[in-house]
Amino acid sequence: MTPDSRRSGWLRGAGILGILTPIFSFTLIFLAIASYPQFSWVDNALSDLGVVPGATSTLFNFGLYIGGLFSLIFAAGLFTFIGDRALGKIGSAVFFLASFSLEGIGLFPENARPFHFISSVAFFTLMPIALFTIAGYYAVSRKKQMAVFTLLIAVAAALPWILLSLIRYVPGVAIPELASAIAGAVWAIAVGYKMFKEASHPQKP
Repeated sequence: MTPDSRRSGWLRGAGILGILTPIFSFTLIFLAIASYPQFSWVDNALSDLGVVPGATSTLFNFGLYIGGLFSLIFAAGLFTFIGDRALGKIGSAVFFLASFSLEGIGLFPENARPFHFISSVAFFTLMPIALFTIAGYYAVSRKKQMAVFTLLIAVAAALPWILLSLIRYVPGVAIPELASAIAGAVWAIAVGYKMFKEASHPQKP
């Protein structure tokens, strides 16, 4: 196996995880919600599910812990895939830290203070920062479509939290958590597909 074929195989695997991670995590999150009828989108945080005894906490915490682990692998592939510009490498590294924080949310339930709070704040802060940075990388690399797409996703990930700090439109944080996470998931699926596709059909010199 040549170095190029190993690199292509690694990027294909990382790309697949970029696609599958959001599907896996959201499936388990929504199963956790379905198992706990008392959950309120208006009043609760998603992390409240992580301390409900029984299947609810198992589904929620396992979904985030394994999703974070898969996301770490995707982020490592992204670091290789995104190119040699410093801005892209920085954005990929920040995305890796965001993935590590996502894993921490599942590893440390809501009653594991202060580790859960730190992990949650870190994830929802670092993820938009990573996306804004990667959007800048795409812009300076003259990849206009990806720059615009990533910038819009970054705004969509950050906006629910900015609005919440200004308006407090809901008592709980489940809605901004979901909206921000969906934005990141859309980006990961799109870039994971792009990574897989380009690694499967490398350009010939």
